[in-house]
Amino acid sequence: MNSYTPSSPRGRFFSGLLHRSCLLLIVAVILLLFSSGTAMAQEKTKMVRLAKLVIDPAQLDSYKAALKEEIETSVHVEPGVLTLYAVAEKNNPTHITILEIYADAEAYKAHVQTPHFLKYKELTKEMVKSLELVEADPLVPGIKIK
Repeated sequence: MNSYTPSSPRGRFFSGLLHRSCLLLIVAVILLLFSSGTAMAQEKTKMVRLAKLVIDPAQLDSYKAALKEEIETSVHVEPGVLTLYAVAEKNNPTHITILEIYADAEAYKAHVQTPHFLKYKELTKEMVKSLELVEADPLVPGIKIK
């Protein structure tokens, strides 16, 4: 006889197999949701900002040298400094924007207290005509900068 009833041995076997498969599927979905939630939570803790500066044209070369030293040192020695990327406008090279990404607000607070950052601030205080700090949210947070 080929009928599968819940009370037959074959029916109980397949019923148990189905329950185990459902349980494994539920556990897999929960783990997937948890892991993506953790990744999103980690991404949300990052601090992202744009620093928009206008530099005195007569001191632009000196400013760029000080900025280069500060960025290279920060990225190299501070694990919480994830990205510092500076660009100048092509048609207005005294207008500089720096993309800053820190692991979190604490990493930023630590960064602005480092000797190399304080040196940069002291060296450039007469070079910077204006500074605007803009807090930002990544639009594609999972993308990695190569």
